[in-house]
Amino acid sequence: MKRILLFGGGAVVVVVGAVAAWILISPLFIDEVVDEQFPGVPSPQALSTMPDDKKQAMAEEVLEAARGMPDKAMNEDRDAMTSTGAPVVLRAGMFRDADNIHKGSGAASLYQLVNGTQVLRFENLKVTNGPDLHVYLVRHPGPEASSDVTPENHIDLGALKGNIGNQNYTIPAGTDLESFGSVVVWCEAFGVLFATAPLTPPAS
Repeated sequence: MKRILLFGGGAVVVVVGAVAAWILISPLFIDEVVDEQFPGVPSPQALSTMPDDKKQAMAEEVLEAARGMPDKAMNEDRDAMTSTGAPVVLRAGMFRDADNIHKGSGAASLYQLVNGTQVLRFENLKVTNGPDLHVYLVRHPGPEASSDVTPENHIDLGALKGNIGNQNYTIPAGTDLESFGSVVVWCEAFGVLFATAPLTPPAS
């Protein structure tokens, strides 16, 4: 009877361990693809059917938003924003590998939308998948090791929506983006850096 109980208990432990291992390891073999539209920008199809008065109202909204932007580069882009309704790039960079196992590529850009909202946008992202991946804004200008990302030098923008594709992350209102030098994909489960995108202002 004791042997049966021991065998049964051991089997349960093995099954639970196997399930836990699959949950942690399976993301390495399964890609999650996301393709989100750029926020706050009407599609060409929507613009083609938009009444002229609505287009004019949108242009005025863009101009009003541009007037409130303190940065010189943003002010220089005001006319372009008025004519196109395009957001302004605040900082941008390209993802790079953290190491030989954790790899990343694609573009990361911080945008100011016409309504004043600040958004982090990934385009053509491709990063090694893993368990419990999150998107961090980090004050370090270019983390190369997990030790470069500390609790006090980052803010968490939430779970990574997918390891492949285009996606948006809203930045909390009032965040001083000037103090952040990079974006990273971070594994919460193991405290491991997966990919880094150093951010720099756009060329003038």
